[in-house]
Amino acid sequence: MTTIAREMVEERVRRMLVHDFVRKEVARAGFGGLSIQRTPLGTHVRIQAERPGIVIGRKGVDINRLTEELERTFGYENLQVEAAEVETWALNPDVMASKVANTLERGWNYRRAGNSMLQRIMGAGARGCQITIAGKLTGLRHRTEKFIEGHIKHCGEPALVLMKVGYAQAKLKPGTIGVKVVIMPPDAKLPAEITVEPVAVPEPPAEAVEGEKAPETADAKAAPEGEAQPEAEAVPAETAPEAAPEEPPAKETKEDSK
Repeated sequence: MTTIAREMVEERVRRMLVHDFVRKEVARAGFGGLSIQRTPLGTHVRIQAERPGIVIGRKGVDINRLTEELERTFGYENLQVEAAEVETWALNPDVMASKVANTLERGWNYRRAGNSMLQRIMGAGARGCQITIAGKLTGLRHRTEKFIEGHIKHCGEPALVLMKVGYAQAKLKPGTIGVKVVIMPPDAKLPAEITVEPVAVPEPPAEAVEGEKAPETADAKAAPEGEAQPEAEAVPAETAPEAAPEEPPAKETKEDSK
């Protein structure tokens, strides 16, 4: 493995470890996601939470402590940590997975927890949602229950690009129950959805329209105003051809009378 590929793998592994570490530290605030950006001045970490005030703490004590722990544990230099509020928490899979896990830890039945959270997600405008709860739900044997509604993509580019996935764990007496929430956001556009725009027919230019009307108005402009155009000349009566004379009736002869 080349040096560049090794560095990329190590950076990817470090980012996953940071993600898990921050998830555990800010679990009470409703962890909603994490983004890491490298800048010329250092590394910028943005934490999305349902209640960012808990992440920051009074006078920024908690967020400063978290920044020092990340620098000491993962070797970051000039690290800047920022906390922001989740815009629509009902459409965030990490927040909803944590809520399902919390309801299970409080003693809710898995059917009630799954259906209630599914209705809340779809009511927020999601195009599709799938909640998977796996573990010892009702007995000693492992079970997997799924609650599905709307459009769900399981493979291909739509599943990688359009679907948002969140995970959480509920720790109960029988054992640990895993929760997985998959959401298709309202602005997701499927490949089969196409829009046909109407064809715009260009109008003829004004010069062409004037050119067509020009021959019609040429004769009218040739005659002076106020004078009528000459009508067809009438044929005089003298020159009219005379009607052919009628032939006199034939005289009866003596032979015909006899």
